[in-house]
Amino acid sequence: MSQSSASQSPESAGAEPFQQERRLAVVTGGSRGIGRAIAERLAGDGMDVAIVYAGNEDAAHQAVDALKAIGAQAQAFRCDVADADAATATCKAITAEMGPVSVLVNDAGITRDTLLMRMSEQDFDQVLDVNLKGAFHMIKGLSRSLLRAHGGRIVNVSSIVGLMGNAGQANYAASKAGLIGLTKSVAREFASRGVTCNAVAPGFIQTAMTDALAPEVRAAYERQIPLGRLGTPEDVAGVVSFLASPAAAYVTGEVIRVDGGIRM
Repeated sequence: MSQSSASQSPESAGAEPFQQERRLAVVTGGSRGIGRAIAERLAGDGMDVAIVYAGNEDAAHQAVDALKAIGAQAQAFRCDVADADAATATCKAITAEMGPVSVLVNDAGITRDTLLMRMSEQDFDQVLDVNLKGAFHMIKGLSRSLLRAHGGRIVNVSSIVGLMGNAGQANYAASKAGLIGLTKSVAREFASRGVTCNAVAPGFIQTAMTDALAPEVRAAYERQIPLGRLGTPEDVAGVVSFLASPAAAYVTGEVIRVDGGIRM
């Protein structure tokens, strides 16, 4: 049995379906880092939130508790979004237990960085399967709910690496560039139903990965950024909040960089 069966997740087991009065957002990769900041921002905007996570139950529990403290209805659903059957089951479980979905944020992602000459086919495939196919699976699985929503919103978290490439990240850059193409295609397909689909492209963001950088490496990155600092997960979450809101009803198919000006 796949670990991604949502109906068996400890957070959702035994949960009673409730009547939905607030908009429901699904955030993949929502238990940590940028995804958690997005989930908390959307909860602060008055939404209920379903977090989809890959395997860290402790982080998922903590994220759900934080969302409930804000006042949101929140549940976590364990799922490997690269697994099509698991993603479909998770989407069905979310709508059965929490109601119709109005907002989908695809933030789940992995890296397997190495130079192309050393990169294995498995390293390449795994990154595309999670980062790109995972978003496809979730959009497809929730498409009926989003199309029925009044002003449904899809936001895909890409990267400036998908716009400019990066040595040692051929797989990651390909997945994030593909996510931009997916975003624009979905935007065109869903526009007639009032559903928007946009992408954000973060630059260097302060996360656990960048916290581990040597001071001189971090300083070198900061010198490349016109605003002179790394971004924060909250910087990204603010843009996602706008794209998920009624204020962005006439914005679709766009890629908004959140990079401190590095790609201006």
